Amino acid sequence: MHRLIGGLREVVDRGLPPDLTAYLVGEQLAPHLGAADLLTADQQLGDPDRYRQHLIHAESDGSFSLVALVWLPGQHTSIHDHVSWCATGVHQGTESERRYRLVPDGRAARLIATEDVTNPVGAVCGFAPPGDIHRVQNCGSDTAISLHVYGADISRIGSSVRRVYRLPSDER
Repeated sequence: MHRLIGGLREVVDRGLPPDLTAYLVGEQLAPHLGAADLLTADQQLGDPDRYRQHLIHAESDGSFSLVALVWLPGQHTSIHDHVSWCATGVHQGTESERRYRLVPDGRAARLIATEDVTNPVGAVCGFAPPGDIHRVQNCGSDTAISLHVYGADISRIGSSVRRVYRLPSDER
């Protein structure tokens, strides 16, 4: 874990644009995914009521945080966007993701699903606002665990979610 956090720190300290930072952080994350000794037993525990977030590291200057999200079968997020850039990688299991775009619809806006992605162990993606609206779900029959690196201090703000989107969208 020490080596991973050091690599993340080196990328974040470069002060690059958010989308490039997310991409390069994902490259740092990828080689560690699936390693049996990366997370402690406690950091792999789920919650029967909802997906569970374990804070692994928050940089002292607030520039980034590393969390493990543990998903039991069927658990999912709301449709949401983020407060900062993010890089994610699947450490165990498989996650399904639906990505959205917000489009004007008269005086309001509505969500349009743009892509469905299945992310197996080792899959990495990075994104930055705007254009980071999605919903993540464990569609498998086993526990899924993903690592998320956010350009924010999750120990202070508690969550990376900026806004939750409610339907109507192009689906119900």
